[in-house]
Amino acid sequence: MSIIETLRHKYALTRQGAKDLMKSSLASAAMDIVLMLPVGLMFYLVKDLMEGNALNTWGYVWKIGACLLAVAAMEYVKYNYQFVTVYLESGRRRISLAEKLRRLPLSFFGKKDLADLTSTIMADAATIETGTSHWVPELIGSMISTTLIGISLFFFDWRMALAAVWVIPVAISIVLFSSKFQNRFNRRNVQAKVALADSIQEGLEAFQDIRANDAERKYLQGLWPRIDSVEKRAIQAELGVAVFVVSGQMVLKLGIATIALVGAMLLSAGNLNVLTFFMFLLVASRLYDPMSGSLINLGAVVSLGVQSERMDEILNHAEQRGEETLSNKGYDIEFKDVRFAYDSSETVLDGVSFTAKQGEVTALIGPSGSGKTTISRLASRFWDIPSGTITVGGMDISKIDPETLMGLYSIVFQDVTLFNNTVLENIRIGRKDASEAEVIAAARLAHVDVFAEKLPQGWNTMIGENGSELSGGERQRISIARAFLKDAPIILMDEATASLDVENETFIQESLSRLVKDKTVIIIAHRMRTVAGADKIVVLKEGRVEECGTPAELTASGGFYKRMQDIQQGALEWNL
Repeated sequence: MSIIETLRHKYALTRQGAKDLMKSSLASAAMDIVLMLPVGLMFYLVKDLMEGNALNTWGYVWKIGACLLAVAAMEYVKYNYQFVTVYLESGRRRISLAEKLRRLPLSFFGKKDLADLTSTIMADAATIETGTSHWVPELIGSMISTTLIGISLFFFDWRMALAAVWVIPVAISIVLFSSKFQNRFNRRNVQAKVALADSIQEGLEAFQDIRANDAERKYLQGLWPRIDSVEKRAIQAELGVAVFVVSGQMVLKLGIATIALVGAMLLSAGNLNVLTFFMFLLVASRLYDPMSGSLINLGAVVSLGVQSERMDEILNHAEQRGEETLSNKGYDIEFKDVRFAYDSSETVLDGVSFTAKQGEVTALIGPSGSGKTTISRLASRFWDIPSGTITVGGMDISKIDPETLMGLYSIVFQDVTLFNNTVLENIRIGRKDASEAEVIAAARLAHVDVFAEKLPQGWNTMIGENGSELSGGERQRISIARAFLKDAPIILMDEATASLDVENETFIQESLSRLVKDKTVIIIAHRMRTVAGADKIVVLKEGRVEECGTPAELTASGGFYKRMQDIQQGALEWNL
């Protein structure tokens, strides 16, 4: 594997980012070498003074000016490569991360905690940005410059050179020895931060329920230990790095003492002249300075491995891909012996087979956990199935690009997601190029106008984060309006009218009857009155198809559907 590929995988970079990192490291090395120019100038000044040579004052002034210009020019080059290009890479990384997340199967998000993902996308990306702009270039640069300067010292006196450089590999080895401990401490630190973020997010999302149940004190009692854990893990992580880095820096400082001791011995024996001794002492003052800082960077780079691993887990995850050309003939959805589990321990669907025909409404009913919602999500390839086939118009959906496939679907789920935007813009998500008149027409079909026109700014009223300014029924109607606006040939509705009162549910069903003409419709509902007008009902139980037929057929058979009808009818007749 090339150096570029190694850097790319180690620090979760793009190919261009790896190239820029290499350039910034070389620029950092060049900067360290350029900073040796004033040291060399001082050496020759002292040499002229000791040898009694006539001083060329203007010559030295010119050389000092040249040194300053060289340092300034190199500083500009270093800054450009080390910071500007890295921040551009940070932008590319975040865009590529967003593109990657867009193509990941929903199974990935089902296995990942939201706070953990947020931490990776925000905190880990920021840490890698800092690492590739500050720590890595400085470390690689100092290693290159120190190696070159160290080799050059051997041309003057190999004994003094050994006295100068022996501490460098020892100091580096001490810090590298700590890698296992640092990774362990850093991983625990990250886990503690994710757990705290998860607890805070959970509290914010459930604040209404916490307050309603007078559980604030209990919630805080559970939160404080997590805050203490973050503090404890952070101290452990910092201490774990500091112990080894400080030890390495202490060893590094022995180099000057070794140079002084060996130089004094050689000088007294007449095997070394004063100028060479002075030169080694002068060079050592600069030789160890970048290395001392690099030991800190080395410790930080070692701990950076945890963040890179977490980032790579996303970037290297298998994507959902497929053909971008549709080959379906019609829009019948057919499940053939479909088996599925969210994880290996529990089977959700076990050999499910049925057909939802175009121009008909197919209703899925059954007890909670029977697999109804799973079927609707598998039908739109939110997950891929390990066994069986799902086709749309004879086209295997597992071979179609998910974004291309989604053009065939209008989906209304029980859990509605809205954005902190206007009513109009939240509906326009159904079709981004829709005109205002088209959006309002779709909204009227879903009876959104009943409440939207009463809002302070009407259709242009901001509805708050996830529609916080609206009721559950109003939020659901906006979601249904999106489906009307998209007007796709396949409609999936999961408890779409569950949040509506009886009157509005009736209105929506009347509107749906116009929308579903010549379309394939799958409806999931618990209310028997919602599915009474369906063309076909599929009864699910424990992940299997228990019954399948028209409402009249299932009523006559006296099975689960008939029992559900009787139970709900009895509930309607019950009173206090």
